Amino acid sequence: MAENTANLSLLSDLTPPSLERTWLTAPHPTLPIVATCSSDKTVRVYSLTNFKLLSTISGGHKRSVRTCAWKPHIQGESVLATGSFDATVGIWRRWDSYGREEGGAGEWGLSAAADNGALSRENREDNEEEEEEEEWRFAVLLDGHDSEVKSVSWSPSGMLLATCSRDKSIWIWEDLDDGDNNFETVAVMQEHEGDVKCVSWHPVEECLASASYDDTIRLWREDIDDWGQVACLKGHEGSIWFIDWEGVENVPSSAGDNDITSWKELHALSGPRLASCSDDRTVRIWRRQPKEQQQSTFGTTPGMPSIIRPTGTDEIWEQEAVLPQTHVLSIYAVAWSKRTGLLASVGADGRIVIYKERFVATPDGSHQAMDTYPQSSSSPSIRTEWVVIATMDGAHGIYEINHISWAKRADRGREEGKEEEVLVTTADDGGIKVWTFER
Repeated sequence: MAENTANLSLLSDLTPPSLERTWLTAPHPTLPIVATCSSDKTVRVYSLTNFKLLSTISGGHKRSVRTCAWKPHIQGESVLATGSFDATVGIWRRWDSYGREEGGAGEWGLSAAADNGALSRENREDNEEEEEEEEWRFAVLLDGHDSEVKSVSWSPSGMLLATCSRDKSIWIWEDLDDGDNNFETVAVMQEHEGDVKCVSWHPVEECLASASYDDTIRLWREDIDDWGQVACLKGHEGSIWFIDWEGVENVPSSAGDNDITSWKELHALSGPRLASCSDDRTVRIWRRQPKEQQQSTFGTTPGMPSIIRPTGTDEIWEQEAVLPQTHVLSIYAVAWSKRTGLLASVGADGRIVIYKERFVATPDGSHQAMDTYPQSSSSPSIRTEWVVIATMDGAHGIYEINHISWAKRADRGREEGKEEEVLVTTADDGGIKVWTFER
């Protein structure tokens, strides 16, 4: 099944770990830090420079914190949304200038003195304890879901927040940005027939994807002043646990100039693809059919109100590929690197799998790769395949791995000037592990 051409190795654990299950780790969009959600009702913020705990966010939720997401495109402040099994969503704020005055060099308490061990552990712990309340401000609690919140996601602009729940609903909230931490509910969608496990915004458009226990992925857009479903993707044969978008500039490897040109033309028409993973132990790739082909197929009338549009025919999304099946149990998370185009997946079998997409000239008949046929392409010569390039069994011992994410490498051992990434895994053992990846 695998073409093992890469090496995955443990760089460090984030310490101290949680004593209870950890659900998800969200890398900050600009700072070398991550936030990890835990069953102990807290979120821990760790440094990716020295792999140590910087602060613990607590007191806002009454049950497990299942999910979190950093708000993009804000200066001088970090804003974190958290979703909990207590059916609420919390918004937390913190000034990024905190900790600069005393140490001078770093952010988030990563001062030169503390980072080099000049301050004793006791002093650092005392400082953390005294400054905990100043560090994070609990801004607002968003209340509306009837049961556990499973996922939160900020839109590309940072003005909209999507949340989803076991109650089968998706809520979209607008940050009014009025200085008083006010949020307004702009939409509630209830078309899913099962728990909604994940929501994820398109990287550049205000298009929301959602994944559910009902084995479907649904796409949502605003039309005039109402949000509605524009596509329903079917293909998985089990609950869909997670979805992630491709990077806007991604190009598969092993490409010639003609391949790259044709690929970019197709990409410009259809936009980034979507990856999904499921209880059916598969990872699948979905591509939107270019709009001109959709209109010729369905004769869509521009401006038709969403309430009378044929459900699921606004946008045509095709299943483009099923990746080589390497997991033996449910796949809980998939992460698409925005830097390299590599995909990573983890799940109940405790295994990490890394996949690479590459151009191929002709089919080789191999069962180790899954061929992709972009049927909507004007250039039928474009053909890619996915191969497994690395696996790691028992990455967290006997424990299930709940989440995986790519993050910019920020430790002292990195080579300056190189665009490197690490993988961060989050598991039932309470641990958060940072992995290096070399090809």
